[in-house]
Amino acid sequence: MKIKNPALRLLYEYGVITLGCAIYALSFNWFFQPNNISMGGFTGIAQIINYYFPALPVGIMSIVLNIPLFYICVRMQGLKSLLASLYAMSIGSLMLDAIGAVHVFSPMDEPLLACIFGGVLLGASMGIMLTVGATTGGTELAARLLKYKLRNLSIGRLCLSIDVTVICLYAFTFRSVNNALYGIVAMYISSLTMDTVVYGSINAKIAYIISSRSGEVARQLLTMDLGVTLLNGKGGFSGDEKQVVLCAFKRSQFAVVKATVTAIDPNAFIIVCEAHEVLGEGFGAYTPDSL
Repeated sequence: MKIKNPALRLLYEYGVITLGCAIYALSFNWFFQPNNISMGGFTGIAQIINYYFPALPVGIMSIVLNIPLFYICVRMQGLKSLLASLYAMSIGSLMLDAIGAVHVFSPMDEPLLACIFGGVLLGASMGIMLTVGATTGGTELAARLLKYKLRNLSIGRLCLSIDVTVICLYAFTFRSVNNALYGIVAMYISSLTMDTVVYGSINAKIAYIISSRSGEVARQLLTMDLGVTLLNGKGGFSGDEKQVVLCAFKRSQFAVVKATVTAIDPNAFIIVCEAHEVLGEGFGAYTPDSL
């Protein structure tokens, strides 16, 4: 969402962060903690420390463990990014302990359900915070920093790699292979959900339209405020010169584009492909710290 007013934009961003923190804390206390399923990351490490030293709350330990990462974050991303993530980490950790103090959830009869729904809530919470440039620290912050070096990997995949390592330590500590396996399932679902939230909103489609009335098709698509490029082509069988209309559009415009093209030329040959990301006017814009 683009908000021009700086005060309203700041209010919106911190509102999103607060919502993400609430979902994060709820997923931990409802699905992970009562079922002894590791969340991975620094929260998972905090769970291990809490097992040996019950007097040390998971939320407070998460804050302590994040201090070195936040120091690196300031040096690489600047103070603005630190403030958002520091707020997310602090509120998230406090909510995590507060919910646990107010209400203790009972273990679920079926741990697999805890994995599925816990993973979805966890991934959604981290994803919506990443969309406004914040993390709760730990895995997400480490993955965001690694993203500078590993541009070809998605943020969800990086988080999953870190989380699986922590979950293996969790399995060794609690002597429970089953719970560790449940944790890996939950983290995998979380990584898919996170990628869907972070990247799904900018997914688009690309259409290659081959028509004898390509000029008319292009003009009509332009009236719909769609970007159009005309490519020179040649029929492989007929040898006839053709113009191929290349058009990128959002998912919601898919049906309209098909209807528009076929209304002009019912015999048009249309190839529609998925576009993971589109940069440019009407779509996203590249920034050095983009995910």
